[in-house]
Amino acid sequence: MNSLLEVRDLHKTYLDTGAEIHVLRGLDLDLAEGERLAIVGESGVGKSTLLHILGTLDKPTSGRILYRGNDLSNVDEDTLSDFRNHDVGFVFQFHYLLPDFNALENVMLPALIQGWEREKAEAAALKLLEKMGLKERVGHQPGKLSGGEQQRVAVARAVILSPQLILADEPTGDLDAGTGEEIQDLLFNLNQEGIAMVVATHNRAFAEKIGRQMELRDGRLHPFG
Repeated sequence: MNSLLEVRDLHKTYLDTGAEIHVLRGLDLDLAEGERLAIVGESGVGKSTLLHILGTLDKPTSGRILYRGNDLSNVDEDTLSDFRNHDVGFVFQFHYLLPDFNALENVMLPALIQGWEREKAEAAALKLLEKMGLKERVGHQPGKLSGGEQQRVAVARAVILSPQLILADEPTGDLDAGTGEEIQDLLFNLNQEGIAMVVATHNRAFAEKIGRQMELRDGRLHPFG
């Protein structure tokens, strides 16, 4: 399989009241196109920090991130913004839907920001919401949707621009077991369509379903499971 993401000697250090906090310490990672990976580890070890850096929402202290062989460490902000918008879909534990927009409008938003005509964005969003079992809920605002429905809308929003990579941070962490399994299945279906996934999760059963598991410990990734 072709390489999608390569991470080399990644470091992330924070300053806290003058003291250095080393979160990532020379971390390496390889992810192929269409591959799925679970990242497990104790709370506070840096799983969210790693995902944010992989998605260029945060910058490493040092190290290299290559996407399809292109080094993201030495590119301008416009290139990074284009990468975030087109190549990566983000799914978080909390959906971050806009409360005053209905489900359809929330999913359409990334496409409208990219300059799509409203008709095209609406058609794409409707198709995704129908695919995710929300055909009858497109006009509902987030407050009128269940937790699982809100997360489905968030997933649809994450993939409307056809990313090649989903970064999911505890995507089922705020859901009951049954609803969480529905979101898991939804993500697996997207993976079967060729979208690679990196999922940070405390849910060991979910991690085992994903297959390849790495544990983030002492600032590095170690094979797990």
